[in-house]
Amino acid sequence: MLDVAIYPVGIDLRVDHIYSLLSVGSDDVRIIEIWGMGRIGKTTIAKAVYNLIFHNIEGSSFLENVSEVSQQRNGLVQLQGRLLLDILMRSGFKISNIARGINLTRERLCYRRVLLILDDVDEMDQLKALAREHNWFGPGSRIIITTRDDHLLDVFQVDKKYKVKQLNHNESLELFSWHAFKSNHPIEGYVNLSNRVLHYIRGLLLALEILGYSLLDRISEWETILEKLENIPPDQV
Repeated sequence: MLDVAIYPVGIDLRVDHIYSLLSVGSDDVRIIEIWGMGRIGKTTIAKAVYNLIFHNIEGSSFLENVSEVSQQRNGLVQLQGRLLLDILMRSGFKISNIARGINLTRERLCYRRVLLILDDVDEMDQLKALAREHNWFGPGSRIIITTRDDHLLDVFQVDKKYKVKQLNHNESLELFSWHAFKSNHPIEGYVNLSNRVLHYIRGLLLALEILGYSLLDRISEWETILEKLENIPPDQV
């Protein structure tokens, strides 16, 4: 099980929608794209989906921060090795280069029903190295890709797309309050400041969590902190 969120406000409805797109139980290989702006909660939602279905799969792998890892020395080779280790539950694969990793992935996984989540993809080379074709994976496999760039996958064989939308006002207020006040609503005297936070964050799930947590036990400093933050785009919080 992956750690998802302490306060999973607004998660269940989005997970249910993605689950319906996956058609778990059918024998086709299905690739789903989850896309949206930064800090909106794509990774959190993908983790919740993973937890919902991984136990019905022969092998599973959640490759987090694909963009960041792929920029490291031999990053894509590292990711290929992690993918095989996670799903086959064995090490010792000698992957000397990306082409070798592609061949191993295709040979070893084409008969296995797998769940693979590629988190934060931003280059086609990452997809080509890790999940280029449906037939790399066995019947019933599900591949989920999270990305900020919807157009990145226009030339990729994605079966379904899901755009993550911002939390609505009530969801945002509840999530922020849990992190900032340890309650499902603002404490007395801080409703206006809380609404100011919501106006700034604009329903970005992860940003609400980060900002709410950072303001916990610092209520007296809110005015000063908010004045500084309002000069920073919310997806960079």
